[in-house]
Amino acid sequence: MIVIFLGPPGAGKGTQAAHIVERYGIPQLSTGDMLRAAKAAGTPVGLKVKEIIASGKLVSDDIVAAIVEERIEADDCASGYLLDGFPRTIPQAEMLDAILTKKGQAVDAVVELRVDEAVLMDRLRNRIKETIAKGEKVRDDDNEETFAKRLQVYREQTAPLIPYYEGQGKLRAVDGMQTVEAVSAAIDAILDQIQG
Repeated sequence: MIVIFLGPPGAGKGTQAAHIVERYGIPQLSTGDMLRAAKAAGTPVGLKVKEIIASGKLVSDDIVAAIVEERIEADDCASGYLLDGFPRTIPQAEMLDAILTKKGQAVDAVVELRVDEAVLMDRLRNRIKETIAKGEKVRDDDNEETFAKRLQVYREQTAPLIPYYEGQGKLRAVDGMQTVEAVSAAIDAILDQIQG
């Protein structure tokens, strides 16, 4: 079972990914983790990544796709996996489709967590207030300006994947504003049906 998560930052993808990993026994493949692992392993692609990151540049779609392709060959991916942070754009989605087609596979479901961005911003403000009230340090990236930028990037680059996967009949929307348990139950209903 190959699953992709979509949703803006703060939608709860991380929480739900942990649930899926535990319930379905498939690994969560995070692009960031894969890049770090390839770099540490010193594979040919990993060495390229190390060089690019050292020069302060962004890793290209081709290299990210190569790392994903390398990672999904691992034994723990035999019964499926959850992609987290890839694809982020339509060109990346097309690369993924090409990789999977070569392997005789396809994405089974794209789960979109639909949330109200205004509520996400309110949650961020509350989290900042609570952190300050506890006398703790607020994370550098926990501020409204950074969060607003991340939402904008999501809308511009990643949200176009919604109609892309809808066109393939793979998109399944879940109301991400429900309780964590209700969102998990809705995702389980989708994935249980796929596993049939």
